[in-house]
Amino acid sequence: MMYYSTSDRSHRVGGRQAVLAGLAPDGGLYMPEHIPVLPQRFFDELRSKSLHEIGFVVASTFLGDDVPAEELYKIVSGALNFEIPLVRVGDAHVLELFHGPTLAFKDVGARFMARLMSYFVQSSKKDDGRELTILVATSGDTGSAVANGFYNVPGIRVIVLYPSGKVSELQERQMTTLGGNITALEVDGVFDDCQRLVKQAFVDPSLMAALKLSSANSINIARLIPQMFYYFWAMAQLPEGEPHVVTVPSGNFGNITAGLMAKRMGLPIDRFIAATNENDVVPQYLISGEYQPRPSVATISNAMDVGAPSNFVRMLDLYAGDVQAMREDLVGIKISEQQTRETIARVQHQYGYTLDPHGAVAYNACERSVKRGVVIETASPAKFGDVVEQEIGMTIEIPERLAQCLNKEKTSVKLSGEFMELKEFLLR
Repeated sequence: MMYYSTSDRSHRVGGRQAVLAGLAPDGGLYMPEHIPVLPQRFFDELRSKSLHEIGFVVASTFLGDDVPAEELYKIVSGALNFEIPLVRVGDAHVLELFHGPTLAFKDVGARFMARLMSYFVQSSKKDDGRELTILVATSGDTGSAVANGFYNVPGIRVIVLYPSGKVSELQERQMTTLGGNITALEVDGVFDDCQRLVKQAFVDPSLMAALKLSSANSINIARLIPQMFYYFWAMAQLPEGEPHVVTVPSGNFGNITAGLMAKRMGLPIDRFIAATNENDVVPQYLISGEYQPRPSVATISNAMDVGAPSNFVRMLDLYAGDVQAMREDLVGIKISEQQTRETIARVQHQYGYTLDPHGAVAYNACERSVKRGVVIETASPAKFGDVVEQEIGMTIEIPERLAQCLNKEKTSVKLSGEFMELKEFLLR
């Protein structure tokens, strides 16, 4: 499988190069040259397959030319060593993606990517001895998942950029207490500033010449490939007769882009609902046909506080810029802060189920549209205990793996939003 840049389709590379580079030299995002449709027999047998078997088939479609089958299966099974259950909550079915080490859906992509990159680095015949430097911008859960996934991986150092004062205490502690090959940069700004700095680094000639740089954000295709797995897994678990509609809490739109790619592979999903908080750039695009990025607004569903979603260019690429074609597969719904809070309280009261703020955005959007189908729940409510406890009127027990972070000393490097400061830090 070859991969092209969304900025220049004539620029094509193999899977290994696309993953290790993260971003194309022209600033574009890598996309597979084609998205193969899986055979009908695979879908006929979907309910009888395990998560690892499904993940291996999907991963082989995109990476089979670059990784031997035995190694790829080890990568898939090693990354997905936790449950991803589909549970009924009211009229909907909630896919719980928060049972990994950092209690967030980013564990799926980050753990797969860490193992895949480690394989590529260790098996490279052109290794010049320099370590691979991974830059990742985070609005919350990405940083902790990537830090955990790459912790102590030989030959790789990770630099996490996060907006100061705009992530939860638990999210911050998960990023800033590991040490080792993980460095946290606390940026004076918002997530969009962090994302801008990372993108600037990848198009800076002197940095690219001095360092082996890659990204672990969803701009890297190695994040989107494993995120396809759980859409297949959701359909494998969904009871017969339920609507094949999936509601996804959306910020940087990598999660829903992976779902749209899975649909292109033949997965029988009729429609996706992109549920956003106040940062509703894409829902507005679906209404008006005009894309107008803007500064992000801080909300209680902070991982979705993105005003210029990176993966929107991949969405445009999938639909050749045809907004009407996109509308056939995708609906955008904005959920307010008040609606989010009310949903957390109401779902707890009615069904005894605790949603985190991101899942609450998706659940409310589902209720406003199809009412049934699959709702993607991306994080444990324990990671947002202060907000959730306020709405449900009870204490949420913090899992031991999270509680341990609170007892460790935070270590971060303060950084302004100026690119030259980041560049000087990287070249030290």
